[in-house]
Amino acid sequence: MIQVQNLVKDFKLTRKIRKEMGEGFKNRKTLRAVNNISFTCQPGRIFALLGPNGAGKTTTLRMIATMLKPTSGTIEVGGYDCQKNPQKIREKIGFMTGQTALYDRLTPYEMVKYIADLHGIDSSVFESRKDKIFEMLKIHEFANRRIARLSSGMKQKTSIARTIIHDPDVMVFDEPTTGLDVMTSRAIIKLIRSCKDEGKTVIFSSHRMGEVNQVCDDMAIIYKGSLFFNGGLDKFKSEMTHETFEDEFIHMVGEA
Repeated sequence: MIQVQNLVKDFKLTRKIRKEMGEGFKNRKTLRAVNNISFTCQPGRIFALLGPNGAGKTTTLRMIATMLKPTSGTIEVGGYDCQKNPQKIREKIGFMTGQTALYDRLTPYEMVKYIADLHGIDSSVFESRKDKIFEMLKIHEFANRRIARLSSGMKQKTSIARTIIHDPDVMVFDEPTTGLDVMTSRAIIKLIRSCKDEGKTVIFSSHRMGEVNQVCDDMAIIYKGSLFFNGGLDKFKSEMTHETFEDEFIHMVGEA
């Protein structure tokens, strides 16, 4: 389970950054990227964090993954506080982002094996998990090709495989299908659903309303760092006043 309470993240603005951001930021010393948000992600359910680029999605997920420290508020993952027990959380979590490190000189097999070794996974357990993940994501066909020669979709699949090879209880995916073709996106969505079926806690970010509708059980809409909705997908649908998800989303954040 992930519990986020009154989460705030401020970034300091240097003089150079204020100048680049324009006249409106001339006298500001900080930028609030996440503004007092709260939500809960339950095991066996898929939680979507929906919002446009720059809304605060990645910042929120990076705090959950203990890669950023909150300015204030609390995050608990599996009962552990992210600031008091960050190492315990890192052991329980799998975090995939567009910046997930891949080594160009390695093959997907070598990359995933390297991560498994870091987690101390037994060779027989690794082979079993690897075969299952590679089959689901169709990685076998390029498993021994150097990562430098892979397409963006192949690299994304490899990133996901290295993220989940240690079988974490909590899965965090930051825009996992961005820029991918339909077939690759479908394979990744299938894997996310399988994580739910295994009883894992799953949270992913997206700016695509259709994708969220397709896969999530619960969702939060974030815009300019603040939440505009937090609840079940069915609840969101029942409260819609516009014909499409996209129109409802635009109407909701347009009133901000």
